[in-house]
Amino acid sequence: MTVNNTESPSLLFETSWEVCNKVGGIYAVLSTKARTLQSLYKDKVIFVGPDVWSDASPSPYFTEVASVLKGWKKSAGLPEGVTVRVGRWNVPGRPIAVLVKFDAMYDSLPQLYGEMWEKYGVDSLHAYGDYPEACAFSHAAALVIESIARFLGHDDGKGVIAHFDEWTTGMGLLHVKSYLPGAATVFTTHATSIGRSICGNGKDLYAYFSGYNGDQMARELNMEAKHSLEKAAAHQADCFTTVSDVTARECEQLLEIRPLVTPNGFEKDFVPKTAKKMAEARNAARRAMIKMASALTGAELPDNTFLVATSGRCEYRNKGIDVFLDACNIVRHELTETDLPVVCMIMVPAWSRNARPELVAAINAAEKHGIADPVITHELNNPDSDPVINSIHRLGFSNQPADKLHMIYVPCYLDGSDGLFGGLTYYDLLPGLDATVFPSYYEPWGYTPMESVAFGVPTVTTSLSGFGMWVENEFGHDSFAASGVHVSERNDANYSQLCRLIASQLEEIIRADEKTIAALRSAASATADRADWAHFMEYYLVAYADALKAASLRNINKK
Repeated sequence: MTVNNTESPSLLFETSWEVCNKVGGIYAVLSTKARTLQSLYKDKVIFVGPDVWSDASPSPYFTEVASVLKGWKKSAGLPEGVTVRVGRWNVPGRPIAVLVKFDAMYDSLPQLYGEMWEKYGVDSLHAYGDYPEACAFSHAAALVIESIARFLGHDDGKGVIAHFDEWTTGMGLLHVKSYLPGAATVFTTHATSIGRSICGNGKDLYAYFSGYNGDQMARELNMEAKHSLEKAAAHQADCFTTVSDVTARECEQLLEIRPLVTPNGFEKDFVPKTAKKMAEARNAARRAMIKMASALTGAELPDNTFLVATSGRCEYRNKGIDVFLDACNIVRHELTETDLPVVCMIMVPAWSRNARPELVAAINAAEKHGIADPVITHELNNPDSDPVINSIHRLGFSNQPADKLHMIYVPCYLDGSDGLFGGLTYYDLLPGLDATVFPSYYEPWGYTPMESVAFGVPTVTTSLSGFGMWVENEFGHDSFAASGVHVSERNDANYSQLCRLIASQLEEIIRADEKTIAALRSAASATADRADWAHFMEYYLVAYADALKAASLRNINKK
C-alpha cells in the first residue's frame, strides 16, 4: 500500500468514546486499524478518547508516556478543570493516545447547545440520557485537537484531518469546523441512531424502509437531539463515511445524505500464528468450556462435544438472539443418539453480578452433580425482565445430564475476570468453538462473525449484516464451502423460515466429517485474510483524500 503525499495528512486525529475504552464494537475497529495507520503515518496519528479511569481503576489499554507530545501539556490552554493524559494505546502499532477528563465541560453545555443551534441547526432542546456526556467529551476532545494542531505548527489547520466516530463525537466535529476551519473533517457513523432506535423499538425497518423519514421518526421516538446532531455532523463533514452498503442505504434514507463506504477490516494479531499454537489454544479453550458446562449441568460431556455460541451486544432482537434460541430449540428436537452432544452458549454481557458461587464450587469439585437452574452462569440483577433467561425458561431448556443439547447463558464480559474460564478472554475461548451463529436483524457491519473466521471458526450470519453482504459480494450466494460463512437470507417476513434454515445449517456442521470441518476452518481463515486492514485501508485513504480536497476547495473559496 502506498500513500500519495499530495493527498496525505500532515496530522491525523481520530476521536471516539471507545479509544482505550473497550465497551463495544468500535473498539475493535479502531484498535485493529491502529497498526496499519501507524505504518502509513508513523506518529502522525493521534487517537483522542475519554479519561474515564482512576488510580483505583486504571485503564489496562493505555500507558502514560512523558516523552510523547513533550511540552504540549504545559501550553495546552485548555479550560479550567479539563485535564489530559498523554501516552500510547496498548494495541499493535502502539499509536499515540490522548485521554481527556471532561467533567468540567458540563457547565458550558448550554452555551454550546445555543451556538450549535445557531450555526448548524442542532436541536439539543430535548436532550436526555447520554447526550450531555457525549457532548461534553467531544467538545473537550475538539479543544485538544485544536490545541495540539496549533502546538505542532498547524495554526491554520491545513493538512490536518480530524476524524470523528459516531454521533457521540458530533459536537467535536462541529467545533473543529468552526474554530479550525482549515482542517479537513471526516465523520463516520457505524450505525445511525434513528435506525438502531427503530429496530430497538420493535418496528420493521426494511419492509417500510422507503417510507421512513428520519426527522419524523426522531420526533416519534424521542430521539430528536441525537438524530439532529448526527445529521448535522454528516452534512457538515468534508467526508461522511459508513461501514457497509447496508448502512449507506440507511444513511441516505434517514440522514438524507449518501456516505462513502469504508468497510471494517481486522488485524489477525490476536490469532495464534502457527498451527501448533492454534491447536494448543483450541484445546485449552475447549477444556475450559467443557469443564464449565459439565459442572453447570452435571453431565459428563466428552472432549468432542460440539460447541457453538453467539456473542456481541445484548440486543435481543437486533443481534438475533431470539433466532439463535429458536433455531437451537429446533436442533435439540432433531438430534439423534448418534449425533455429538451439543453445548450452545449465549455469550453476551447483561446486567449481571458475580459468577454463581455454587457453579464455581462445582467446577472445582472432583465429581459433577449439577446445580439448580443449570442454564445460567452468573447472577442477574434483573432476572424477571431479562429477555434471554426468560426465553430459555419459556422454551423449556433445562440442561438435564442426559440431554443431547444444553443451552447456557453467559451474561458477562469475557475479559478474563468472569471467574469461570480460568482467566481466558473471549479471544482465548473463540478458537475452541466448532461454530458461531450471528443471525442479526440490525447489523451495520458484524465484527463477531469476522472475528470468528479470523480464528478459523465457521460461522452463520445474515444478509442484513454488512459483513454478510460483503461475503456474498466476494463469494456469491451459497458459498459456505468456499468461505466458511453461511449467509442466511433475512427479511421482515421470514422469521420462522430463518430459524428452520439456521437449524439445518447447524445440523450440517454437527454431522460433518473431520475432513469437511478442516476444509471449512481453512476457508474461514482465508476469508479473514481477504478482509484484512491491509486490503480495506485503501477505502480510508480515499476518504482522507476526499476530505483534504474538500477542505482545500473550501479554504480557496473563502479567500
